[in-house]
Amino acid sequence: MLPKSRKTSAPVANPSLLLSWSGQTDRGRVRKNNEDAFLGLAVDAHEVRHLGKIGEAGSETADFLFAVSDGMGGANAGDFASRSAVEKITRLLPPLFKQRASGISAGFDDVLDEIFTEIHRAILYLGSSYEECAGMGATLSLCWFTPGWMHFGHIGDSRIYYFPSGGGIKQLTEDDTHVGWLFRTGAITEWEAKNHPMRNMLQKSLGADQQFLNPQLGVVGISPGDRFLICSDGVTDGVYDGQLLEFISGKHGRLSAAEHLVKEAVERSGRDNTTAVIVNVN
Repeated sequence: MLPKSRKTSAPVANPSLLLSWSGQTDRGRVRKNNEDAFLGLAVDAHEVRHLGKIGEAGSETADFLFAVSDGMGGANAGDFASRSAVEKITRLLPPLFKQRASGISAGFDDVLDEIFTEIHRAILYLGSSYEECAGMGATLSLCWFTPGWMHFGHIGDSRIYYFPSGGGIKQLTEDDTHVGWLFRTGAITEWEAKNHPMRNMLQKSLGADQQFLNPQLGVVGISPGDRFLICSDGVTDGVYDGQLLEFISGKHGRLSAAEHLVKEAVERSGRDNTTAVIVNVN
């Protein structure tokens, strides 16, 4: 088991920032159905609002949460698992947000940990109650934007990338696979990891008969010019890390940044469902 990690950076001077976002999902060229799901929410003390695929808003009026989930399981169980994960977040968030705002809980780590735990329990229950859902599971990568900070939670092999305003790229999350561990330790190259026959074998996930849950949690200080990418493994199957910034930056014609990235990933691979959510701090 990997320990929970907590990544921090210096707080920003001006916590009032404008966020813009885009999201897109595609079945790919091989799979018959799309087992990916993504979510965008604005939350305050009064309500939770679903966000459109494309938009922008100031962070002084609400917190913003974005998530990507990749389901797995027989028949349509993977589709059901990922949708259950994002729908569960929508139901869990209002009471947990109010609890955190009132100071009853210790902070964002506790809230995120409870979200992951409750989703895990719900998927396990469905898997044990219905034969067609047996063994179903899901990944979940989640970003919660507050004034000056991005808190994240993760389990599985979907990913969260951070593109600081000063340049560079950093994968904030660790793939919960043996192949991911081999790549992190330098035992194999990025190309070898993309083509490894066991690249999709998860060691941790929500549901999937996993008895123990240990999500990776962290926080990053944000500032104007920062970008974040949340994506399923269909994106990284088709696009190398060094290409990501190129595809999410610049002009894409009528396409949003997420649409452009997903289109490029599907054209280059398309072996899996492909989903991306891109958030810019303006």
